[in-house]
Amino acid sequence: MTAPPDKPIDTDSEAPGKAPGASGGTTPKVTEREARQVAEAAREQQWRKPSFAKELFLGRFRLDLIHPHPQPTGEAVRRGEEFLSKLRRFCETRIDGARIEREALIPDEVVQGLRELGALGMKIDPRYGGLGLTQVYYNKALSLVGSVSPAVGALLSAHQSIGVPQPLKLFGTEEQKERLLPRLARHDISAFLLTEPDVGSDPARLATTAVPDGDDYVLDGVKLWTTNGVVADLLVVMARVPRSEGHPGGITAFVVEAASEGVTVENRNAFMGLRGLENGVTRFHRVRVPAADRIGPEGAGLKIALTTLNTGRLSLPAMCVGAGKWCLKIAREWSAVREQWGRPVARHEAVGSKISFIAATTFALEAVVDLASQMADEDRNDIRIEAALAKLYGSEMAWLMADELVQIRGGRGFETAQSLAARGERAVSAEQLLRDLRINRIFEGSTEIMHLLIAREAVDAHLSVAGDIIDPDKPVGAKAKAGANAAAFYARWLPRLVAGPGQLPGAYGDFRPLGHRDLAVHLRYVERTSRKLARSTFYAMSRWQGRMETKQGFLGRIVDIGAELFAMSAACVRAEHLRASGDHGREAYQLADAFCRQARLRVEELFGRLWSNTDDLDRTVVRGVLSGTYTWLEEGIIDPSGEGAWIADATPGPTSRENLHRPIP
Repeated sequence: MTAPPDKPIDTDSEAPGKAPGASGGTTPKVTEREARQVAEAAREQQWRKPSFAKELFLGRFRLDLIHPHPQPTGEAVRRGEEFLSKLRRFCETRIDGARIEREALIPDEVVQGLRELGALGMKIDPRYGGLGLTQVYYNKALSLVGSVSPAVGALLSAHQSIGVPQPLKLFGTEEQKERLLPRLARHDISAFLLTEPDVGSDPARLATTAVPDGDDYVLDGVKLWTTNGVVADLLVVMARVPRSEGHPGGITAFVVEAASEGVTVENRNAFMGLRGLENGVTRFHRVRVPAADRIGPEGAGLKIALTTLNTGRLSLPAMCVGAGKWCLKIAREWSAVREQWGRPVARHEAVGSKISFIAATTFALEAVVDLASQMADEDRNDIRIEAALAKLYGSEMAWLMADELVQIRGGRGFETAQSLAARGERAVSAEQLLRDLRINRIFEGSTEIMHLLIAREAVDAHLSVAGDIIDPDKPVGAKAKAGANAAAFYARWLPRLVAGPGQLPGAYGDFRPLGHRDLAVHLRYVERTSRKLARSTFYAMSRWQGRMETKQGFLGRIVDIGAELFAMSAACVRAEHLRASGDHGREAYQLADAFCRQARLRVEELFGRLWSNTDDLDRTVVRGVLSGTYTWLEEGIIDPSGEGAWIADATPGPTSRENLHRPIP
């Protein structure tokens, strides 16, 4: 991985130019190294609080950080349960998920009902008019809403998890909070605007500009995939401020009134799933934004975005938990009545294994989300890795569970709910769930980007002591100093990876209560495997050094192993908590045992693929594909794609299109 730079790179000094494949625009040209340095400068550099997942990747199994399972206060539970009860009644009586899917639109009266419930202010402090729910109950609410309509869940999540309220809560001034949060808690909908037609997970190339002009900034640019952008009242916009006298410049966050002159929603985008999503393309042409609406200092925009996502990412796996629960319910009910060869299909091993996977994985995923959420509420731990792992793991496993449900349902799984109802059968929307969940592997950081983000955090301890050694730009003196520091660090660290509690038969005895499944054996496995994971990472860094950042296949497998170990730990801790509280303890132990055994098989396969894989051959094939070596393989088809640029023209300027902005009254 790239060593941390001494200071953020001045990407504003780069001359603007047209990006390859684009039909227009002024996307800055940056090298790969410069892009990495911008991302590095934006991440939080220090670890001021302990992190269970960070320690796990370092080979230190700190069970004490998550066990006993942290618990919410009585008052938090009372307020949370009271709201969930109201929300459930609203979902049952006021939200028609089938209608939203059919009309590709969330009715205005649904949004108004959510306002009246206070659902727009679930995470906003009561002193600003919000409900002040904990992260745990906010996630439970999203899971509930998302089960009846993922599009409504996405609207609420985009508004509060990454929209205006969260960055204001973390970085806004008191004046901004008093002025804006009451609006957001009661009425106004917000959206987060970072992505551009030619800029995704590489923000160093951000083209939207905010040029200082007196007490204002003048905003110009185009933003793509603006979830809630079509109906939003307030926007968080990331834009590049050019460096000038009195202005340090850099990517900066602004709150923008969606009704401002020069703001145009040029398109309402349509997708394979989440058909009620109010997602669009927004153009800014000479939009004046008061300096008072800048969040944080100039140049802090990416840091604000990344910090917001530390807990904001938990909303997505929360809705994946709801999807898993629904998959389990449908699989149970259908498999008990559908017969093949004289008995229910659930009794056939091929189907039964799928049901077991859904049940065990739903239990584990809920354990991961609840644990990470409660840790966020307590604020005793740094959960940036835990939240990222929850997002990565939740999105991948929910997709697999939905796919298995479609398979269990057979032809009915492929048939739409509307078609099923039309011919007299229960309207089970399994195919819609599969379509709706697919975006989660891309939303808020694709799986590939999450692998790299988590890997960077996981090796932070190594880079902090040895990063200068592998940085080609560092002088000999700095490398020598780093070598001495690294020698001291590894002299202490490496011996600890040789042996640990995982090799002691009696370790973690609390997880082996009489009459229950033995979960201690799985925790011992996690401890041993954590050390093995750390040794593998160290060996890879020693072998590849500066080239480690290019080994994305290896890094992805390292992260996936860590995700499985985190999920195993969370499942065991949750099972023991439920047993101790007398709440389905025996059944929880069974589910945790099943999940851990399934996860261990996946972990062993991933370890095997660390060193035995086709990564080198794959790179050779890719070079051939890109050079046209295999174009003969494409013969015999007709490409039905339409004409047009691969990337739409995002050149700043006035709009020529109708404004589709549709604020909800």
